[in-house]
Amino acid sequence: MRKLALLGASAVAMTALAGGAFAETGACLITKTDTNPFFVKMKEGAQAEAEKLGITLKSYAGKVDGDNEAQVAAIETCIADGAKGILITPSDTKAIVPTVQKAREAGILVIALDTPLDPMDAADMTFATDNFSAGLLIGQWAKANLGDAAANAKIAMLDLAVSQPTVDVLRDQGFLQGFGIDLGDANKWGDETDARIVGHDVTAGNEEGGRKAMENLLAKDPDINVVYTINEPAAAGAYEALKAVGKDQGTLIVSVDGGCPGVKNVEGGVIGATSQQYPMLMASKGIEAIAAFAKDGTKPAATEGKTFFDTGVQLITDKPVEGVPSIDSKAGLGICWG
Repeated sequence: MRKLALLGASAVAMTALAGGAFAETGACLITKTDTNPFFVKMKEGAQAEAEKLGITLKSYAGKVDGDNEAQVAAIETCIADGAKGILITPSDTKAIVPTVQKAREAGILVIALDTPLDPMDAADMTFATDNFSAGLLIGQWAKANLGDAAANAKIAMLDLAVSQPTVDVLRDQGFLQGFGIDLGDANKWGDETDARIVGHDVTAGNEEGGRKAMENLLAKDPDINVVYTINEPAAAGAYEALKAVGKDQGTLIVSVDGGCPGVKNVEGGVIGATSQQYPMLMASKGIEAIAAFAKDGTKPAATEGKTFFDTGVQLITDKPVEGVPSIDSKAGLGICWG
């Protein structure tokens, strides 16, 4: 009772799509926030598939990216309600693991969406973009776009959070490798020794965070000419900071997401290239997996040759380069966010 009362009293931006405990097959979707367009589309995909398959779905989200407390409370509620499965994009990929384990011990199928747990096998399966490949593509594109000037680039790394969740590390390290920068420990960012990296700052994956992080790094070195961003809201904020000091035209911004607003920013020249993900597909496949598990206990399998179910990635740019496959913004707008 104390936990339920606490949950009811806290303003954690949790929204139930269906009320009460689950009568039959029930599923939970737990996202990092309910404001980021990526998670809005993920919720749409989950809800549409749940309605199609006759599954009762409840959806929860934290106030901001990094709100682990809200996600812990949501899992505990889902356990108490008798959910058959939980889909989660974890904010803190390590801290949430004990609570995920508690859900699995209760017989609940737990699938990580977009962001792998740490360790990855703490969930029954992960449905996600190959986030390292997503970073690799934009790194390769940026290097090829700059040509010989890449050797003297000044790079700002706009990451997600100081806790360095897996998705944060994978995209960051993929970009650096694609750009031709030697990695330190590939399981974390910030230990690289390449002089081209001006620095890392965190954005919380939102526009305001991107603006502040960009301002901080510009104060460190006003000659930054390449900006890596964890996602497109952070990229939009970085662009505003660059524009405020007259550097919006001479700086290359790359990102990951491929949402419709982000692809429009590629079309408008704000973002040079972005790696497109498919959150609706992640969520709908997750609901399908919960339905199969509820029916006969079948658990989802990984994509052949990988340790997770790969939902695909596609580079979007209007400035294609040789050797890096891509599609243009018009094509990207036709499939954002599937």
